[in-house]
Amino acid sequence: MKVCLVGSSGGHLTHLYMLKPFWQNKDRFWVTFDKEDARSKLKSEKMYGCYYPTNRNLKNLIRNTFLAIKVLRKERPDVIISSGAAVAVPFFYIGKLMGAKTVYIEVFDRYDKPTITGKLVYPITDKFIVEWEEMKKVYPKAINLGSIF
Repeated sequence: MKVCLVGSSGGHLTHLYMLKPFWQNKDRFWVTFDKEDARSKLKSEKMYGCYYPTNRNLKNLIRNTFLAIKVLRKERPDVIISSGAAVAVPFFYIGKLMGAKTVYIEVFDRYDKPTITGKLVYPITDKFIVEWEEMKKVYPKAINLGSIF
């Protein structure tokens, strides 16, 4: 199984990194901001830098869409996993068109309202995971797996 882990640097990257027991023995690559924290945390990992800022930035959404086409065509992942933020959107939609399964993990600090990214990917995500039971009111098809932390 080949895994694509995609997300912003900082907390989103940390969230995905905490899934190490799942991804550590799999063929994988990362898509995140080319920033110091990401380079440090992923120094021995295959990483593609994406364009930022992403929130409410149409130019970088377009640039990241073309990046998603290029990277996903090259890597051909079986599954794409993200906990946000906006960089996940083009990777989920392009990945879905290419036959990849998608898993989205809504961030831990949201317990009663959706994130923008969560709302955008929810309709096409194969497995939508929340960390609070209250979030099932927001995302009825979600699976509550509890806290990753």
